[in-house]
Formats: sequence, structure tokens, C-alpha cells
Amino acid sequence: MKKKTLVLGASTNPTRYSYLAATRLVNYGHPIINVGLKKGEVAGVSIEKPETIHSDVDTITLYVGPRHQEELYDYILKTKPKRIIFNPGTENRELEEKANDLGIETERACTLVLLSTGEY
Repeated sequence: MKKKTLVLGASTNPTRYSYLAATRLVNYGHPIINVGLKKGEVAGVSIEKPETIHSDVDTITLYVGPRHQEELYDYILKTKPKRIIFNPGTENRELEEKANDLGIETERACTLVLLSTGEY
């Protein structure tokens, strides 16, 4: 099943995990929305600023550290994804609890590993 995924913290830098995840998600056939601070394009999809609330997102895969997440809480929670993947280094108990309270599943995992093991 294809899962529309919002890559939060998208980067045009090919050494960043968010870049690798966006590219691999597209390679696996998952539609993506790239959201970040800098303009650019990853895997053929433009990076947009965290302004437009998307209503049809299955998964948000998080590549923003906890120090910068608080300003994104509203954006993340209003998107109402089915799940949020907290990639290594993005773990945040407060955001996990807020998401769980709204019925959003949270997972501390690595998107790249989930894709490679067929668990995505």
C-alpha cells in the first residue's frame, strides 16, 4: 500500500538522511510532500515551507530536532497524519504525547530501515 508521506525537515543536501528518505520513498512508490526551510527540490518534489496544512497525509517522517519542533507542533498536529515517525535524534516525549492524545500513532524508528525491511 502506498503511503503519502510528509518529509518534515527536507533538505537538498544529498548527505542528509531526509534527502535519502525522500529519494527512497519515491523509489518505493510512496508519494511525498517535502517540507523544509530552504527552497529546492528533492526526488522531483519541491520543498515547501511549513504553512499549507495537508489533509491526506498517512505519515510524517520527522527530520527536525526536538529544539526546533515546538514551533511546528500546530503544523504537525493539524495535518492529522495516521502516524509520525521519530527518526533517530528527533525523539520528543511531549510531541509524542500530544500526538497520541489526538489518536496519532507514533513510532521511534528509522524510515530508511523501515523501507529496507519492508515494514514501512
